[in-house]
Amino acid sequence: MPDDLRRLPGGQGGSVLAGDLVLSPGRDHPTADELSPRLARLAVDLDTRARRSVRVAMPIPARDGNWVVEGWSASRYEPGSTSCTDPAVVRATAALLHAELARAIGRWPLAAQPPRSRWDRAERIAFAHGAAQLDEYSCAQAQLARELLMLRTDDDLGPQQLVHGDLAGNVLVDAAHVPVVIDFAPYWRPVRWSDAVAVLDLVMWCGADPALMQDWTRGAPRQAMLRAAIFRVLSDLRPDAQHLERYRAVLAPLR
Repeated sequence: MPDDLRRLPGGQGGSVLAGDLVLSPGRDHPTADELSPRLARLAVDLDTRARRSVRVAMPIPARDGNWVVEGWSASRYEPGSTSCTDPAVVRATAALLHAELARAIGRWPLAAQPPRSRWDRAERIAFAHGAAQLDEYSCAQAQLARELLMLRTDDDLGPQQLVHGDLAGNVLVDAAHVPVVIDFAPYWRPVRWSDAVAVLDLVMWCGADPALMQDWTRGAPRQAMLRAAIFRVLSDLRPDAQHLERYRAVLAPLR
């Protein structure tokens, strides 16, 4: 491993730059084994087109072919890239990405398996039918989740496909001004839900205009945003009261 490791901003704060690779901790073998080969093929396809409109950070296997080594995964570093949290760019990038994913990946076997992380558990609760088991969460966290769960209906959110469930903060713009999607968080859910998660995160954490929430107050968009909010509220390890009140304020137009 190179001696000049440099910590990278964003994400969970653990990724480092090692030479021309980004190394990220806390990776799951089964998820990486399913996702990384598919993303690598898609990345090559997108990068070899005469005209690039969206790119995906290339996953890089270890010398033995494994995608995860002692919990770490690697992807190609994009020199000259900058982080982008402009809502219009992030959402347009998401639309292009998801169109490509719908064409390239027709199934996601892990969708039918038990959840593997707190994010997976929160996502399953957000979409689950019937009463949710919320015993592992704090009282305030569970209370807000229950309030949001009570507002769900059975509106059709659209077809399910492989989506990125954490786009805000994970879109770069490369030196040629092409968006590059990094740190893929895979879920087999409707695109509208992924878009809702991105909008919620952009408003909550990236300084986006709260007026964006006005587009999510009725019908299927509202139901997608409710599920996005449940997912995010229950994904947090230990949200404090101020944190939860901020969620309440941002989500007020949905009430």
